[in-house]
Amino acid sequence: MRFDPLSNRVLGFALDVHRAYGPGLLERTYEELLAIELSLAEVPFRRQVGLDLLHRGVAVPNAYRLDMVVGEALVVKIKAVEAILPVHRAQLLTYMRLSGYRLGLLLNFNVVMLRHGIVRMVL
Repeated sequence: MRFDPLSNRVLGFALDVHRAYGPGLLERTYEELLAIELSLAEVPFRRQVGLDLLHRGVAVPNAYRLDMVVGEALVVKIKAVEAILPVHRAQLLTYMRLSGYRLGLLLNFNVVMLRHGIVRMVL
């Protein structure tokens, strides 16, 4: 798989976390561990980024929460589920479309080999 440099870095950190702990943790724990890796590498990111929605001219503040935005360019959705379902892909696409970010990673840590839990999306 060929990814852009930012995605490659995030995937490297995710692989490090997965190698250390494997499947079985909670999503928020994987998010925290990935945040530690990003912080140690001094990669800029934000967690639990609120995303407003405008419906019929009425603002709905924090209608969505993005797990992570890395480098103000990449949306990262973290899962710890048995399998990535179409709804998970749809969530990431919705987040990307509403936020204006064109690149997204869906990372499912609940797999034996992380490469089977990676989905990359580009708008």
